[in-house]
Amino acid sequence: MITGKFAITTHILTLLAKFPDEYMASEYIAGSLNIHPVLVRKEIANLKKYNLVESKEGKNGGTKLIKPASLISMEEVFQVTLEKLSFGFSKNDPNPDCPVGKQINVNLTALYDDINMTIINRLKAISLEEFSEKF
Repeated sequence: MITGKFAITTHILTLLAKFPDEYMASEYIAGSLNIHPVLVRKEIANLKKYNLVESKEGKNGGTKLIKPASLISMEEVFQVTLEKLSFGFSKNDPNPDCPVGKQINVNLTALYDDINMTIINRLKAISLEEFSEKF
């Protein structure tokens, strides 16, 4: 389910890509996102887990990319957010005696999986560097 994590993570990584040699403070990043720094630090912890960023503490501390933005695909960003596109399912259980009802959720799942593969394949072709050049 799309929750906004992809947008938040992309925003963070785009900021870091624009200033690749600087450690950026979570407060600064939070100001750009207009969210609480704790939420930024939570996303940064996830990015550290996937070896996309490194952080250092202290007066000149902050976070920066571990590898060049040109080597990070937007598909990788999408994957680390653990999101999937889903338009959802009916709140009611379909009628198992109906030829459509008994198979609708299976077929919707297959459709959603296909849409996700299309999205993933498109995102593979875009680097974080390419995306960040828009700003």
